[in-house]
Amino acid sequence: MDQISALLQPYKETIGNVAGIVTALQMLSGAFLCNDIRKKGSATEFSSIPFLGGLILTVLSFKYAAILNDAAMLRVNFFGLVLNIIYMTVYYFYTPGHNKTTVWAQIGLSGAFSAVVIGYAQYEDPDLVEFRFGMIMTVFLFALVSSPFLSLGDVIRNQSTEGLPFPMILSGTVVSFMWLLYGLCLNNSVIVWQNVVLVILSGIQLSLFVIYPSTPKSTKDKSKSKTKKTN
Repeated sequence: MDQISALLQPYKETIGNVAGIVTALQMLSGAFLCNDIRKKGSATEFSSIPFLGGLILTVLSFKYAAILNDAAMLRVNFFGLVLNIIYMTVYYFYTPGHNKTTVWAQIGLSGAFSAVVIGYAQYEDPDLVEFRFGMIMTVFLFALVSSPFLSLGDVIRNQSTEGLPFPMILSGTVVSFMWLLYGLCLNNSVIVWQNVVLVILSGIQLSLFVIYPSTPKSTKDKSKSKTKKTN
């Protein structure tokens, strides 16, 4: 890894800037979900997990960037933090009155979790905190990225990728690859292995779109049957 790091070192700033830009663009994808909520006029049919998960992740990532004292990571995660606060505010605004208490409880739990992890980082041995905090953040990130696998059974059963967020998965693959390169520039094993796994997970999810179409088999069968009747 040292040799690759030395090779990429002259391009560190460029790679960091590109990684920041593609990450910021991916973060903006939450605006489309907020717009869907606005059109529906209610957040009832939408889960708060993407917003809460994004909020926790950007808080932890911002702290990790501060530990590394890395300007590129600080900029993009501050931007992401502001965006996710806006997204969560929109979600709360469109949540029906009887469900607002539940949302507040979820926000409270998310805030408590973030506070505990950041508090731990404040008291951890400075020589160990970079690796250990990075591992905590990695586990949480893997849980978020792996969430589409929860619907893997439905994908195989219906032989369709309908419902899987292709744009988010594709953009996530690009983002992970850029941060992998940046991790190599920094010679940071946590960032490197974190993004190696993310690229692999995203690649597996993308392969589902090659194996299965986006239209459910039942819908295709109905369409064929209608065509036959018409003929």
